[in-house]
Amino acid sequence: QVQLVESGGGLVQAGGSLRLSCVASGSFFSIGVMGWYRQAPGKQRELVATITSGDNINYADFVKGRFTISIDNAENTVYLQMNSLKPEDTALYYCYRNAQTSFGGPRMGYWGQGIQVTVSS
Repeated sequence: QVQLVESGGGLVQAGGSLRLSCVASGSFFSIGVMGWYRQAPGKQRELVATITSGDNINYADFVKGRFTISIDNAENTVYLQMNSLKPEDTALYYCYRNAQTSFGGPRMGYWGQGIQVTVSS
């Protein structure tokens, strides 16, 4: 059974930093895109950053130069280093992973439960 667990969120003042972590448990035959999305109250979920095992990285324009996504060598943890945080970064942040859990099995998207990031002005 696949499970994604986020940590590292919290309350920070504008200009501060936080580092989110997402640990994946379960068995993966192959891993596709991994990344972070966010959803603010009253808004749709939006992409923040994605990364592949080949280090193909994509950032939303509103985080370029401030956020950095990375993975560990075992590829079971994805990080999001967030610097120069702004009040508009306040949202529930979700970890995402696209993967196959067995040979020939379907490629599916998996989500974490979400973690709150609040940036005060």
